[in-house]
Amino acid sequence: MSIRYVVQTGDPVLRQKCTEVKNFNKELCDLLDDMKVTVRAEQGAGLAAPQVGVPLRVVVIDVGEGYFELVNPVIISTKGEQTGAEGCLSVKGKQGTVTRPNKVKAEYRDRKGKKHKLTADGFFARAVCHELDHLDGILYTDKASEVYDLPPEDV
Repeated sequence: MSIRYVVQTGDPVLRQKCTEVKNFNKELCDLLDDMKVTVRAEQGAGLAAPQVGVPLRVVVIDVGEGYFELVNPVIISTKGEQTGAEGCLSVKGKQGTVTRPNKVKAEYRDRKGKKHKLTADGFFARAVCHELDHLDGILYTDKASEVYDLPPEDV
């Protein structure tokens, strides 16, 4: 497992629509393991594969409930609304105010290709939406009502 470089705004991979995973193999497992190590090292809540330069529909999320590995995830329903601060490991030094669903239901596959469903509320729902947006080339700054610089000590 290794820490991967997190690409920053301006890298074209962040604007690509990612490809579905077809092969549930060692390369996918290695990518997921590296992504978990990377998001932990960067002190983030989630990471999408394009953020490490890989245009595949793969996401890892940990909002304090353990890691979720989402392969080919799709949001199937949303409910409610929440507005709050959001940041991104690929948009260093900035934060924005974004409105997202308060509850989401999603379907995804695990690293072995088995289908799963999840229901996420609150911050977990925000993280799911944020990371899945990355898979379609969307950054939180595209949806933010305002974006502002963080104080230097927070960067």
